[in-house]
Amino acid sequence: MQVSVTFRHVNPSLALRQYAEQKLARLGKYLPRVSSAHVVLSVEKREHKAEISVHARGRDLTAAEVTDDLYAAVDLALDKLERQAKKLAGRRKDHKHVVRAGDHGSGVPGGEPVVLAERVAVKPMSVDEAVEQLRKAKVEFLLFRDADSENLCVLYRKRNGRFGLLEAAES
Repeated sequence: MQVSVTFRHVNPSLALRQYAEQKLARLGKYLPRVSSAHVVLSVEKREHKAEISVHARGRDLTAAEVTDDLYAAVDLALDKLERQAKKLAGRRKDHKHVVRAGDHGSGVPGGEPVVLAERVAVKPMSVDEAVEQLRKAKVEFLLFRDADSENLCVLYRKRNGRFGLLEAAES
């Protein structure tokens, strides 16, 4: 990340510059691709102002704070930026799991999730019969009623090629 620090009406301080750069590194947790940051530190009368703008992946985040201490102004402005970055990262995370109609499983952001409802007849059969039916069918799971226990069961195909069985418990 390229950081530039500008001082207005205040003597440039290496310690203050390093402090701002060190604090900006915290944003890396939430914004993985920060390309540049610009910090403007100024003093007007008794007002110490920190203005910070960050450019990351096509997004510009900005924050400004005025206090009676430049270090505190930097901290408060960075707290604002951190909240903005968390919010942006949260939105990105939430949108990864939303699927548009017609784009099943593609993870395309936007729109409502697609829920396909299907009614199936639940036939009584043994687990062995269910395994044979699932082997013949081109589906991933089979809903059936166990002939012995009368419980609803789901037989599903695992990634390793084996089968798994879920059985509804009596409540």
